[in-house]
Amino acid sequence: MGQPNTTRTTTNQPLVGGGCDGCELMFVGMPAHINATDTSAGWTEQGQKLLVTGTVYQIDGTTPAPNVIIYYWQTDNKGYYSPRENMPSAARRHGHLRGWVKTDTQGRYAIYTIRPSPYPNDNIPAHIHTSIKEPDINNEYYIDEFVFDDDKLLTTAQRKAMENRGGSGVLRVLIDGDLQIAEHNIVLGLNVPNYPKTKNDKEQSGLEIGEDNPSFIPFHAWGPDKGTRTCPVCKYGRYHGIVYFVGNKPDWDDIKKWLTFLEQESIKRSKYLKAYFVYGNEHSYDPNERRKELEALGHTLKLKNIALTFVPSMADTESEVNLNKINPEVQNTLVIYRHRNIIGKFVDLEANSDNFQRVSQMLDKTRSGYFDLPEPKHN
Repeated sequence: MGQPNTTRTTTNQPLVGGGCDGCELMFVGMPAHINATDTSAGWTEQGQKLLVTGTVYQIDGTTPAPNVIIYYWQTDNKGYYSPRENMPSAARRHGHLRGWVKTDTQGRYAIYTIRPSPYPNDNIPAHIHTSIKEPDINNEYYIDEFVFDDDKLLTTAQRKAMENRGGSGVLRVLIDGDLQIAEHNIVLGLNVPNYPKTKNDKEQSGLEIGEDNPSFIPFHAWGPDKGTRTCPVCKYGRYHGIVYFVGNKPDWDDIKKWLTFLEQESIKRSKYLKAYFVYGNEHSYDPNERRKELEALGHTLKLKNIALTFVPSMADTESEVNLNKINPEVQNTLVIYRHRNIIGKFVDLEANSDNFQRVSQMLDKTRSGYFDLPEPKHN
């Protein structure tokens, strides 16, 4: 097979991603034409059929990135990187279950394969290796290995140790007959060393689009879980969630408008949307007074669906709200997630009709999840 005209860096500039052992093998045997859909050799072999599909975004987390090459390699059904006689000798250590996809004009890709098996006699979770080659970056770099949320070998400690390069590598699997489907979006450059950054003059607050929304346990003062410390993400993480954080600079007129809008969206979308207000003003904090304050707010606005919750501060470690990395000095931070993965974030977003429409349109756009599934295809 031919090889596209792809160049690697020869300068003294730091490598984007910091280098990668084995990623350069993506160029060995790379076809001249690469489709947005690929079918690995494993598709016709023994094993659980798997489709990994999603969208690759630019570093802003919202702009689709076309013409990005994703190279993948994985173990077979027995946990080995098993080579084939007719494959390039340099790539034999990656095994025969390897391939490439190139994102289409809308940044989309699809890989038909089988679920890899873990290494024999080891406790490392099953995974799919990936490396990325962008058209405007000289060298390839790796992103988080794809691992599986339902894998018993994937421990809490291992989840916390993940680098989140390109976003969380945890795949959440849905079953469609004998085919498992995992939606996995990638954000180019996210948590990738030496990646060229775009200028952003806005204050930073919250985790980035593409990362997983962390579990935390606020105090519920109003809503369906009133009187508990229910984790929003753990209990309601399957569909859409909006977590509306306010720290040390509450604007109550603005807050009331946002809560009214979110209540309306919650009614409109029923079980497909759960919305939470998390108040973390550290000044003059008293848990009893804070609870009474939010109860009065819930009564005044006649809220029935939204959870009004609070924490001592946005840096509080006991509730683990600190894992959200919220800047308490911004007016607000709105985080939108789906299947626990952050798909949208807004900082200092004023409560007005234009911004309400932005949020509503994002929920509409991302509700269906998978785009029309393509047919299996070989490059």
